[in-house]
Amino acid sequence: MAIRNLAPAQGLVNMLHSSVPAIVTALTVLAVLTVAALAAPKANAPDIKLGETHSCYLDDLDENLRCGAIQVPENPNKPEGRKIAIHYAILPAIKNGHEKQALLAIAGGPGQSAIEHAAGFNRMLTKVRQNRDILLIDQRGTGQSNPLNCENIGDIFAFDDEQVDFSAETKDCLDKITADGTDVTQYGSVNALNDFEAVRRHLGYDKLHLYGISYGSRMAQLYMRHFPEPLLTVTLDGVVPMQQSVLAIGDAIERAQSLLLTECDATLSCQQAFPNLTDDFARLDAKLAQGAIIEQSRDPLTNEVISFRLTRSKYLNSLRMAMYTPSLRALLPHTIHQGAIGNYQPLLGLYGLTADSTGIALGMHSSVVCGEDLHRVTETMRQSAKDSYSSRTMLEGLEAGCSVWQMPTEPEDFSQAIDSDIPTLLLSGELDPATPPSWGTLAQEKLSNSQHFVAPYATHGVAYQSCANDLIAKLVSTGSVKEINGECLNKDVRRSFYLNANTVEPVTQVSSATDTSKDEE
Repeated sequence: MAIRNLAPAQGLVNMLHSSVPAIVTALTVLAVLTVAALAAPKANAPDIKLGETHSCYLDDLDENLRCGAIQVPENPNKPEGRKIAIHYAILPAIKNGHEKQALLAIAGGPGQSAIEHAAGFNRMLTKVRQNRDILLIDQRGTGQSNPLNCENIGDIFAFDDEQVDFSAETKDCLDKITADGTDVTQYGSVNALNDFEAVRRHLGYDKLHLYGISYGSRMAQLYMRHFPEPLLTVTLDGVVPMQQSVLAIGDAIERAQSLLLTECDATLSCQQAFPNLTDDFARLDAKLAQGAIIEQSRDPLTNEVISFRLTRSKYLNSLRMAMYTPSLRALLPHTIHQGAIGNYQPLLGLYGLTADSTGIALGMHSSVVCGEDLHRVTETMRQSAKDSYSSRTMLEGLEAGCSVWQMPTEPEDFSQAIDSDIPTLLLSGELDPATPPSWGTLAQEKLSNSQHFVAPYATHGVAYQSCANDLIAKLVSTGSVKEINGECLNKDVRRSFYLNANTVEPVTQVSSATDTSKDEE
């Protein structure tokens, strides 16, 4: 994986990029961007002796931290069978006044490494870390904990992602993962939860505070259900309620698209520059529905001449992934408009940046979604998916892949609402393209000691984009949600839209006499 840069004048941001399997864009569901929407590089961990904690350094952190690993049975029902190592990292408290406490930060995905995102968690949880350790655990199947990765290096710009044989690709992935004896059926959330608890006990923490983002919020809720005794507080950010299959994300994607188009129409500079943005979006979508557009272009990050096959799937997935983070979301009106008038270079750049911006371990992702979500797709959801290209292709890809993966499904009570009085803070972003505010409301159903705040200008991962990190610190320090005031979340922290490849204009609301002057480009 290599860092590839593009100058800000070209209207893009620095981000990691690598070639990815063709099945990633169709099979990844939540696919969160947990650290300011930037994928993290691999952690530079030392060789670790199992059961011991050692000094270590992690990427983008210039201090001596502590890392380690414990050994656990891959299959808990076969304790003498195959073993795997579960790796952890500790960001030690600055002034540790609570030696027996830690905040466990749980990454999203499903399939992301918590340790690889240590720098981002450190920035977000700085106030918590003043007095408490931050504990990061690579969930089984991710990061350093026997990762279930499928590498398939290829030309991401030229390949035809709409002609992928999902069953064959998934079979190839499964064969590679299981060649060493790995049993993919053991990589669901409940087994991983037992690993988390084993790490807690090994390290001697009596109590934990939890922070879970996106899929990590599911893990946090399962912790509340299965191991409530050590938990002092819980924060769920970008909430995935237990009652909800993540495959309902299709509605969230379309909702976020609608909010983007509406916001542009309501912002004077954006409305003037792109007076017909909704039509622009629909026109290019309809064109790509008739077939892919293939043209010679230049790689936006290397300037090499390449062949770019723009498919409907690449178009919609690029827009979807960009909506996760404010810095890329700000590019979308310009990108959509340029595509509608036949300039596909901005879309090529956006696609190159977002194609593998999540660092998902695809095998672990499949083990979770195939066992915990696919069987919960109702007939109503299935019918609704037929009317949405994104939902339909996502469902079709998952059904094909999961038929190969053969995960046992979780029992019905897995989907029950969490009934708990543990102090719980729920955070939702109004602009979130994955976990909309209604999901937070659903998760709160039986949380009797909770508060749910909606940040009107946040996308996915409220604590990374707002004052919510201060709210988390207050929750941890007081152990109570009763006095937490979310008023600061109403501060307008939106990124201004790019009006062309070089210019960002201030956000200005349209007056009652809307100016619909000619497109400035």
